[in-house]
Amino acid sequence: MTQIHPSAAVHKDAQLADDVAVGPNCVIDSGVSIGSGTILEANVVICRNVRIGRENRFFPGCVIGSKPQVMRLKEDSEIGGLVIGDRNKMHEHVTIHPGMHPETSTKIGNDNFFMVNVHIGHDCTVEDDTVLSNLVQIGGHGKIETGAWFSGLAASHQFVTIGKWCFVAGLAGLTRDVPPFLTVSGHYPPKIRNVNKRGLDRAGLDESQQEQIFKAYRKLYRQEGTLLENANALAAQDGLDENVRAMIDSITKSSTHKFCRYLETFR
Repeated sequence: MTQIHPSAAVHKDAQLADDVAVGPNCVIDSGVSIGSGTILEANVVICRNVRIGRENRFFPGCVIGSKPQVMRLKEDSEIGGLVIGDRNKMHEHVTIHPGMHPETSTKIGNDNFFMVNVHIGHDCTVEDDTVLSNLVQIGGHGKIETGAWFSGLAASHQFVTIGKWCFVAGLAGLTRDVPPFLTVSGHYPPKIRNVNKRGLDRAGLDESQQEQIFKAYRKLYRQEGTLLENANALAAQDGLDENVRAMIDSITKSSTHKFCRYLETFR
């Protein structure tokens, strides 16, 4: 049976699974759907038309699906959707905005861990198994691929793609795409520092796969020539595994935009 605290306000057409728990002073707007086992602690706001999967937990003060922070939007502007998968943890005061236009959506996958005051901007995609530490800020239209880990106070410019199993150091300011499996820190510009060994372990890659990534990193970032030249030279070699191909593909795509943000080519 759904547990709804007497002080909570739940719109009559919201769809809540039978075992959803809604804490004190929560607000759930029209068109919301929430899957089995999801818990909303105190003072959580779920805005209109948000779809939430199973076994998520929202800690106090989260605001999920509020109107995007876009200056030209009016009070009556139609906005897009927000879809959240399963088993995500959203700690205190996490904010996630929906798509900016009716035909677009922000998408959050499964098993993500968002710490205090994380913000996900409009039209973002966050895949699975990511960790975003306290006060991480992700600009609109960004993409965070599976397994990426952000340390505290890091921020990402809009349209930036963060590759799978990357590590983003604290206070980093990301203004360009980051290829998979790497560690990045600093800002204006951020710099690739090394391979994220812990991320490779978390991804379940064996020793042979990991060694291929380390070799590719050295050829890409520790040899003379531009990054794109090195990527093209590496791409011409035979026998590259899929992980190295993913690194090359990221570099090639990001080079198509003058600020090295592949997603911005679709703007």
